[in-house]
Amino acid sequence: MITVASLAPYLGGALVLGGIAVAASRRRELFIRWCAWAVAVPLVTGAFWLGRPGAAAIAIAAGVIGVMEYGGLMRLGRADRAVLATAVAGVVLAALLAPGQVLRVVATGALAVAAVPLVAGDADHGQRRLGTGLLGLAWLSVLAALVPLGATALALFVAVSTADIVAYFAGRKLGGPRLSPLSPAKRWSGTLTGAAAGLGVLAVLSTLNWPMAVAVAVGGPAGDLLESMIKRSAQAKDAGRWLPGSGGLLDRIDSLLLALAVLLVLR
Repeated sequence: MITVASLAPYLGGALVLGGIAVAASRRRELFIRWCAWAVAVPLVTGAFWLGRPGAAAIAIAAGVIGVMEYGGLMRLGRADRAVLATAVAGVVLAALLAPGQVLRVVATGALAVAAVPLVAGDADHGQRRLGTGLLGLAWLSVLAALVPLGATALALFVAVSTADIVAYFAGRKLGGPRLSPLSPAKRWSGTLTGAAAGLGVLAVLSTLNWPMAVAVAVGGPAGDLLESMIKRSAQAKDAGRWLPGSGGLLDRIDSLLLALAVLLVLR
């Protein structure tokens, strides 16, 4: 069984190798991105080391930040964002404290999200606010899966992140047909190469099974395309500007979100 302790040496080794590669490239943007990873990886790993409470804390923090970024992209008001953030945090807390009540909490959150435009009597934009809020709840509540999955979720994130990085460089190098109009820079060659690299990571971490494989190979790229669709509708390049070298948090966890959803369905 995979544990955070067994993952730690691999994560540390990947950071060191990445740092060497970045230093050799002498590219400032890569160095900035590596510095962000050098801070985030120990922080997230330490939280998961604390068990379910630590995973819940990371999930709530990511969920609230994700809601703020998503709300900014979709031009949601403060009330919509506050209710949506509360609903996402509630789902995570239910996964920690009352796992059998998660679906009930999700339904309650959906009703709360729907109530905001209804109470406001927003006839002009209420339908858009309702649809946007429910999409955000379905998309970001998946973070609650970090609580029961624990180290498995951390391994999934490592595999999906590796697949993303390899897909980016392989697609630029190999070229070929585009993956989707939603993301013209992405190529099928890069996606397939990245999926193979992600499966290789799962094998190295002893977490390779068919649900994890499908989550990485299918859920990861689909999650990236979903965020691309949202950003295109908002005419935005990035979900945020605060994360050095990466834009926003959603730009980093978009693949993980749908990969988690696929894994939940298949498990």
